[in-house]
Amino acid sequence: MAPADIDTSKPHPARLYDWYLGGKDNYPVDEELGRRLTAYAPVIPVMARMNRAFTHRATRWLAEQGIRQFLDIGTGIPTEPNLHQVAQTIAPDARVVYCDNDPVVLSHAQALLNGTPEGALGYVQADARETDRILAEAAEVLDFDRPIGLSLNALLHFLSDEMGAYAVVERLTAALVPGSHLVISHLTPDFHPEEASRKVRDMYKANGLTLDMRDRDRFARFFEGLDLVDPGILAAEEWHPELGEPVAGQENAHSGEYVGVARKA
Repeated sequence: MAPADIDTSKPHPARLYDWYLGGKDNYPVDEELGRRLTAYAPVIPVMARMNRAFTHRATRWLAEQGIRQFLDIGTGIPTEPNLHQVAQTIAPDARVVYCDNDPVVLSHAQALLNGTPEGALGYVQADARETDRILAEAAEVLDFDRPIGLSLNALLHFLSDEMGAYAVVERLTAALVPGSHLVISHLTPDFHPEEASRKVRDMYKANGLTLDMRDRDRFARFFEGLDLVDPGILAAEEWHPELGEPVAGQENAHSGEYVGVARKA
């Protein structure tokens, strides 16, 4: 039985993502929507793995650039290797704070908080729009006077413009010092037929979930005022593929998302 504070009456993005990745920390309502979506678009689980692979590559790249602090918002249910494991493999002293609003993720925080003796880990349970709370609690582990790698992967497409998606990014990046980096992956309709994108959006909406798949111009707005690093805005699978291993099934699939990494000057 689920704990009382977990709403199992409707799917949750973190649990859907867990189901796509073959995890067990989801509920029948998540599996039901997942099966309907993958029946319509069988490539979705591969897309989820491609997104995760990008997260690993971007984290590895940041650590190689000297970033030693990471704030990961929209963490999702732990699946090894987690972000801190990737970062601490390169930099054992890396400090990482995770944030998610799903109590299921909180219940697995112990798995997220098992890192190296040299590093430090923390967890914040909050909605991404609670930026003041996130920043205040993250500051217990991270030093905001030093550069931070801010990861917002597979998160912002669940926040519409009306829900304040751009304001969230602006408030978070305003708290970062120069030398910090912003990492985003985001679903887009640009690589799929309009009818297919509309069908997926409607299936999410019918289950009480927002899905705003932004085009390239709207995605690029998240990086305003920051300096995009090479190779710029691309599909996930095109961003520094040499830093990771190919995903099984990737050769016949498209990630369906834009990604980008930018530096605050």
